[in-house]
Amino acid sequence: MAKELNEETGFNINVKTLIGIGFAMATLIGMWFTLQADIAEAKELPKPEISKMEFNMKDENIRNTIIETRDDVRKLEERMIRMEDKIDALK
Repeated sequence: MAKELNEETGFNINVKTLIGIGFAMATLIGMWFTLQADIAEAKELPKPEISKMEFNMKDENIRNTIIETRDDVRKLEERMIRMEDKIDALK
């Protein structure tokens, strides 16, 4: 059977628990204000500018990486086909 909570219900808390709760609250409040300050600072910073040259260089680098990866995959496919042929010949 559940106990009923009313005005006469009591409970005990020791000093150690109160200190722990206070410390936890102080930590959370401190973190909150630090986070708010960091957000305010980030809003004031200028937005980074990406130059046309930088964009083109990154785009070219990505395209080259894709082409190299495609070539590597083709080489692996050729090796795999040769290995399969060798395995079939051994059977």
